[in-house]
Amino acid sequence: MKRLAALLVIALTASVAAAADPALVEKAKAEKKAAFYANITAVEPILEAFAKTYGVSAEYTRVSTNKFVATVLTEHQAGKLMADVLQAPLPILEILKEKGVLAAYRPPAMAGYPAWAGQDERIQQFGIEYVAYIYNKELVKPGDAPALYEDLADPKWRGKIVMADPSTHATTISWLIGLKEKVFTSEEAWLKFVKGLAANQPMFVNSFGPTPAPVESGEKLIAISMPKYIITKAPAPLDWARLKQPMLGSPRAMALAAAAPRPNAAKLFIDYWLSRDAMKIMAEKVGEYVLAPGVFPPIDGMETARVEPIRELSDEEIRRWGGEFKKIFAMP
Repeated sequence: MKRLAALLVIALTASVAAAADPALVEKAKAEKKAAFYANITAVEPILEAFAKTYGVSAEYTRVSTNKFVATVLTEHQAGKLMADVLQAPLPILEILKEKGVLAAYRPPAMAGYPAWAGQDERIQQFGIEYVAYIYNKELVKPGDAPALYEDLADPKWRGKIVMADPSTHATTISWLIGLKEKVFTSEEAWLKFVKGLAANQPMFVNSFGPTPAPVESGEKLIAISMPKYIITKAPAPLDWARLKQPMLGSPRAMALAAAAPRPNAAKLFIDYWLSRDAMKIMAEKVGEYVLAPGVFPPIDGMETARVEPIRELSDEEIRRWGGEFKKIFAMP
């Protein structure tokens, strides 16, 4: 079985390499590496496959969502942005586009994607940062796990929930507003849910990344988080609630930096990242929900789940709603 898997990897690598523009590959090799700022985690399998395929390394720097804009803009305005490629939720890249940080690029690999995913020549959308509830399956029976968003307001979950800070985490802010606009039938019903969730006194962390740990340990029972952690944290006792409502999330996207120090390596890396082979790695090894047709993470029930993108919020909306949620969740 291991030999078969190895042969498959070799075959996939060969097919991707054959599809790349030879002239671009040679220029990328001369540049040696592509520097990659991202808010996505556990992408090492793709970076390793890229390096093996082309002999060009991908240098990964993790930047949390709530610090992404400030970090990139500070470096860009000082003329010292070291990243060639930027990856973040769509609203973050939209802000950076308005500031002149992104360059136009039409990757050939976008050909099979939904039309809306590549309609902006400066931003390539490749997945949805899908948000649901994950829970400790050793401590919560599947039948007791929330099946509706409203269930998280049940007082039985008081002190047992962990989530990213709704006053500062842009994706969580956008997710909560997405629920108001796409799931709840009225603003009153949505506000009742939000206040009920706040009354259950969730633990706050800076981003989705730290949300699984308290659930793994049993300190908390439920995390408002991403089902991908079922794969990346395996064999941790994590499962996801099979929601009767759609899962929502910000479109995941990437872009070429306008002043990329290594533009050819950057383009080659973007092309590889968007390839079906790389998206299969991302879905199967990282657990991401991707836009490549017919590719799903190997999480039970995910192939039939309803996953929908939420609209992009403006920077002003993020600030305003962050302030509102700070009041609702009674943060100091």
